[in-house]
Amino acid sequence: MKKAVAIDEHLRFEQMISNLSARFINLPGERIDEEIENALAELLDIFQVDRCALLLTMPGKEAWQITHVAASADAPTVPKNTILPRSINPWAYGQLTERGEAVCFSNFDQVPPEAHVDKQTWASWGIRSNLCIPILLGNSVGHLIAINSITRERSWPAEYIPRLQLLGEIFVNSLERRKAELALIASEERIRLAAAAADAGLWEICIDTGWLWATDKTREIFHFSPDEELSFERFLETVHPDDRESAQATLARCLETRDMVRLEYRILQPDGSMRWIVSRGRSCPATSEQTERVMGVVVDITERKEMDARINDQMVEIQELKDQLEQENIYLRDEIVHQQGHEGIVAHSSAMKKILAQLEQVADTDATVLLTGETGTGKELLAQRIHSLSRRRKRALVTINCAALPPTLIEGELFGREKGAYTGALTRMAGRFEVANHSTFFLDEVGELSPELQAKLLRVLEEGRFERLGSTKTQTVDVRIIAATNRDLAQEVAAGRFRSDLYYRLNVFPIAIPPLRERPEDVPPLVWMFVKHNEKTLGKHIDRISRKSLSALQRHAWPGNCRELRNIVEHAMILSKGEILQIHTPESKSASTPPAATLDEVDRRHIQAVLTKTGWRISGPNGAAEILGLKRTTLQSKMKKLGIQRSTE
Repeated sequence: MKKAVAIDEHLRFEQMISNLSARFINLPGERIDEEIENALAELLDIFQVDRCALLLTMPGKEAWQITHVAASADAPTVPKNTILPRSINPWAYGQLTERGEAVCFSNFDQVPPEAHVDKQTWASWGIRSNLCIPILLGNSVGHLIAINSITRERSWPAEYIPRLQLLGEIFVNSLERRKAELALIASEERIRLAAAAADAGLWEICIDTGWLWATDKTREIFHFSPDEELSFERFLETVHPDDRESAQATLARCLETRDMVRLEYRILQPDGSMRWIVSRGRSCPATSEQTERVMGVVVDITERKEMDARINDQMVEIQELKDQLEQENIYLRDEIVHQQGHEGIVAHSSAMKKILAQLEQVADTDATVLLTGETGTGKELLAQRIHSLSRRRKRALVTINCAALPPTLIEGELFGREKGAYTGALTRMAGRFEVANHSTFFLDEVGELSPELQAKLLRVLEEGRFERLGSTKTQTVDVRIIAATNRDLAQEVAAGRFRSDLYYRLNVFPIAIPPLRERPEDVPPLVWMFVKHNEKTLGKHIDRISRKSLSALQRHAWPGNCRELRNIVEHAMILSKGEILQIHTPESKSASTPPAATLDEVDRRHIQAVLTKTGWRISGPNGAAEILGLKRTTLQSKMKKLGIQRSTE
């Protein structure tokens, strides 16, 4: 018997949903509330329960509101529009509104202990069995259907839950449709007011007939005569041929989505001139009194479009200048410390005077210069002098040490990268070539470049073009190149480690800088230059330098050249306690001690000595990087390359 009742209940429920689906299609807005409550009353009869209600989740999701309700005579009265705060049903609120799960129990024994507050509320309402179904609105729970049994306990078959959700969606869709219709009415009124204030034209298209209604302002914009019969086809005749397809597609989309649409297009005037127009409109579905139509507003925006085009051109130019200036400022900020201390070039020797004459000859041209010489001979200082004498001196000299960065980073530094070009590339970065556009680019230690980067560098030198990492867009630059190396590039070419075509492209104007040991007459003025610079940083004053010290310095071989001399002078000044400076040359190795095989060994010993004196402090005032005249990152790179590590003993 119970099985037959259940089957009958289920059939009646399914029949109800089928009938409601048909009944709510195009249901007038004024009848929606009545029909929802009639449907809730049907649920009372089908399920033999005492209360059915539709609830709305309030903004802020801290309460429900009963919007529609049907109840039997046995059920305590719960008025429509009653607000049910979360605090009286905290457990059910979490289940339904936050997790989107149904709350279903035949008796209180099926309710978990954590719902003790909810039990008290349900008991006060006389509820014995309860079924609450969440109804999604978008991606959140916007409504609930609640069914209460008060006079008896009853079970809730699981297959009812999705069907009740479907019923709730029928209700909610009808309510949302009415809400949209009311909003459209209000929107149309606002459009009329706005049109009058903005000197805009109004229009309406009848979809069935194509008939077009237009205000006087609309007729003026399109040059329609006051008594002319208008249609959508007549409107399309005025539209620029290239924009007609877009106008038709926009109308079709408006009818399909019912959304507000916007279209900018061109129209042709009787005199052959062209104007820019913007139209906004929304479709209105057919009713018992009116056929389907689209209505909207039209404004002539020709002057605004012309102004936008001018502003856009100006903004592009401003942005390019801003980006260039920003990159130069960033570069100058990073390089300012590195460039401090270059107060002049000492050229007492005939060899250095010859070098300066060569600089003056080539500086005012755009010829590529290749500076060769041992480490520490001042190649970067000479590159700065060439740039300062060139036509490009108004822009910053851009430098990069090709040996200071690993191959994986040097390419990005040279040519830039796009966001996401590789793991960790979180932003777009302009490369040094872009920063150096219309300026001079100094490539120090160019002999350290990998074969792949040599090929890319050659292309920039020959064509002035390259691509950022992660981009296929070609960048074009106008850059004057000064390269430097302590290697014999001719031997590197012969050994197959350096491209011959790149070598010949760099070797346009070679300048070979002699080592310090070959120009001893430059040692005394160099010493005094370093002393004057260090007086400022160390806060000491030196009146004299012993003749014995200067003679010894002139006789020294200086494998580290000017850089080694500068460091020796600074070390002596740190130890000095008076105004007479005593400088001790580095100790010579005994005959039994084999000489250093490479400059790397010299650099290693010298860097270790400075680190020991500074207590292994790398950065900051009087740190090893400052004493050595290097960037912190460059010193750390050299330490890694030379295997210099602080002992942990």
